[in-house]
Amino acid sequence: MAAAARDPVGFLEAHDGPVVLDEVQRVPDVLPAIKTLVDRERTPGRFLLTGPAYVLLLPRISESLAGRMEVLTLWPLSQGEIESCREAFIDTVFSARITETCPDMELTRQELVRRVLQGGYPEILQRPTRSRRTAWFEAYVTTVVHRELRDLANLEYLIELPRLLRLLASRVGAQLNYSEVAGAVGIPQTTLKRYLALLRAIHLFVPLPAWAAGHGRRLVKRPKILLHDAGLITHLIDLDARQIQKDATIFGQVLECFVAMELLKQTSWSRTRPSMYHFRTHKNVEVDLVLESPSGDIVGIEVKVSARVRDEDLRGLELLRTISGERFRRGIVLYTGSETVPFSRDLQALPIDALWRIV
Repeated sequence: MAAAARDPVGFLEAHDGPVVLDEVQRVPDVLPAIKTLVDRERTPGRFLLTGPAYVLLLPRISESLAGRMEVLTLWPLSQGEIESCREAFIDTVFSARITETCPDMELTRQELVRRVLQGGYPEILQRPTRSRRTAWFEAYVTTVVHRELRDLANLEYLIELPRLLRLLASRVGAQLNYSEVAGAVGIPQTTLKRYLALLRAIHLFVPLPAWAAGHGRRLVKRPKILLHDAGLITHLIDLDARQIQKDATIFGQVLECFVAMELLKQTSWSRTRPSMYHFRTHKNVEVDLVLESPSGDIVGIEVKVSARVRDEDLRGLELLRTISGERFRRGIVLYTGSETVPFSRDLQALPIDALWRIV
């Protein structure tokens, strides 16, 4: 680090081949040096820079390397990454037909609950007991609040941030109402919006925008609340397998967030690269997730915690199909059953583990 700070260009030129620079924000002057070398020789892949999610937002970082680098967001591990396979769910649902829908093995409800409670942080996967996972998550939240966010801005209500995170976790899948959240936490709306922007900058808070259908339809425009890891959510609201067995309502909300984040991770490597939204009318007809490809094709996805799919579970998808017209590719209900059930040519139910079993 001292060598890089003393002579950034000389430090980089002394290394042959691809160079990995970890925690690049510690020596900001290395970025202008990289720009100089990249402009001198445009060879892709010469430098791999790693750092916190907010590295390019730090005041002391004056060089953005715009047009000279590609930015990759490392989310917690996807279920396919945990299983050592590359998921192809998104590209498959946008294709002409789903050719492979049967999982290799039936996913039990107990196994699904375990996966949701565990989440995707690599460190958590190495901790078999709940007490050890709880200790890690508590340390993680403390680090985020007291180190990462303080690097970005001076926080007036620092003590309220853990409470804000817990409140957001308890409302995952719900619409974001700024006045209600600000009142519940006890901070001004202006401060809340600033804090949410900071949590979004470090990819902890992931607002899911509403889908704009056009055609003069009266649609809800508020974003939905998502957090980036189901394991962290269950830690923040102190949810365990016993509580889920007694009351599945809150598990349904967390499961929706779990599915949304699995899809968001997959978009980063899919060929289709769709954008993701939610859909809701003022009459409370909704579709949990709407995927829209760059060419305008639409796939609607409903997430159900039940093991059976009823006709009323298709109402939102049918309305989305009507509004989308020829753009509608298909509607899917992801549920906790084990069978693939076709309801029509473009509406079907799939087991939730199709998310990572379709490869």
